[in-house]
This record gives sequence, structure tokens and C-alpha cells, in this order.
Amino acid sequence: MTDKYAVIGNPIAHSKSPLIHRMFAQQTGQDIRYEAIEAPLEGFAETIARLRAEGYKGCNVTVPFKFEAYQLATQRSGRANDASAVNTLIFEGGEILGDNTDGVGLLADIEKNLQFKLFLKDALLLGAGGAAAGVLWPLFNAGISIVIANRTEAKAEQLAAPFEGAGTVHARSYEALTGRSFDLVINATSSGLSDQLPPLPDGLFKPGALAYDMLYGKETPFMAFARQQGAAIVADGLGMLVEQAATSFALWRKVRPDTTPVLAALRKQ
Repeated sequence: MTDKYAVIGNPIAHSKSPLIHRMFAQQTGQDIRYEAIEAPLEGFAETIARLRAEGYKGCNVTVPFKFEAYQLATQRSGRANDASAVNTLIFEGGEILGDNTDGVGLLADIEKNLQFKLFLKDALLLGAGGAAAGVLWPLFNAGISIVIANRTEAKAEQLAAPFEGAGTVHARSYEALTGRSFDLVINATSSGLSDQLPPLPDGLFKPGALAYDMLYGKETPFMAFARQQGAAIVADGLGMLVEQAATSFALWRKVRPDTTPVLAALRKQ
């Protein structure tokens, strides 16, 4: 019997997750169906209830529902609790298990696929929503110092608060970035969806810096800005998407696919 899974978001039509999971299933011999479902902005919980009633085994969660998915989960992994956000749900009996594979996916893409070593680097994380929350603890544990910048500085301060004693995670406004430079700049905002650029000053990129946009599938204004500003490496989030999907797939199916041929196939498209 074919097991059903989905990715839930709004918007969601652009998602490559169904294609990725189809390739994972073919590679590992798993009998699954995976689709993209757009939930109404005020209807996420109802959408999850419907999927459970229809026998779905789990789902991925993307913008803007990751915080809501965290609240909906009846059991949560340590990674989910660290982020206070969930991107992977597993439906088991009466339970909704919540996990977050975003950070694992980001680090795998940066260090394995892009061959960029994180230890002792300085990072700037743009945004303070679910995407940023999902990767903050893994970045911290990788041994780097982090500045979180957001239009609303209070939201950045909320994300940084649990790290106050460590002295390596700080919240700043965009205006306060003037005169600062970083080894790694990650755009975790959704600005690229509307072809916008966060209000960034010049000079953000150190020699050899990596500019990383979590969005994928197009040249975003942030990526164009990074090229103009001399970033040594400019990457979109396709590798992160594939790597985090592989961890979700392994949680659901108890077998881990090989991401290398899947990422290569997607890059060729």
C-alpha cells in the first residue's frame, strides 16, 4: 500500500520537494506518494487534521507555518525544541511528532557540498523567523560567532536571548551592520520571494566569504548583491533543501537516501 506524505506551505507551487522525495523513493525502493499542498494562512491546523484523517503518514512544513507546527506537535525532538519551530511532522497513532531538519540540512550543504568549513568563522544571519530559528542552534554548535539582524530588532533579540551567557550570539538592527564584515552571510528572510533585498550596507563580505540564500530556484536580489560586493562563493538553498529532505525521509522511512545524485540531477535542470 502506498504511504502518503506532503509538504505544506503558502505559497507552495514553486516547491521542488515532491520531485526530491520521488527521486529518494525510486533510489531506496520505497512505495510513497508525496505532494505539495497550499494551506490557507488561517487554516494550517485544519489542513493537518484533514491529512491525518485521510491516512497521511507525515509532512514537511515550510513558510509561514513552522512556528504553528511546533505548537501543534504533541511530542518534539530536541532539535525542534532548540528552534521552537518544526519543519517535519510524523503522524503515529494519536501523536504528532515534530522535528526540525533545517539546521542539519544547512550544515551538510555548507560543509559537505560547498566545502566551506564553519569552525571559528563569523556569521551574519538575516531574519528572525522560522527559517532562522531552525538553523541557529546548529550554527552555534558548529563553533562560530553569529550576529542576527532583522527589520524588527526585538525579534532578533528574542532569538539571541538563550545564548546570552555564551557571548557569541548577538542581535543587531540592519543599520548597525555598517562597518562590519563576515565570513558567512545567510539570508533566512523571505525577501527573495518578492524580489526584495534586505537593507544591507556595503562591505559585509570578508575575503573568501560565502553568501548563502535559503531560497532556491532563481537568482535572488541578495545573491546579485553578494556577487556585486565580491563574495567569493554565492549559493542558493537547493542543497539545503535536498539535505534536510533526506533527513526527513530517513525519519519517516528508516532509510537514508544518497543526496549527491539527487542534487546533481536538480542542478542540471
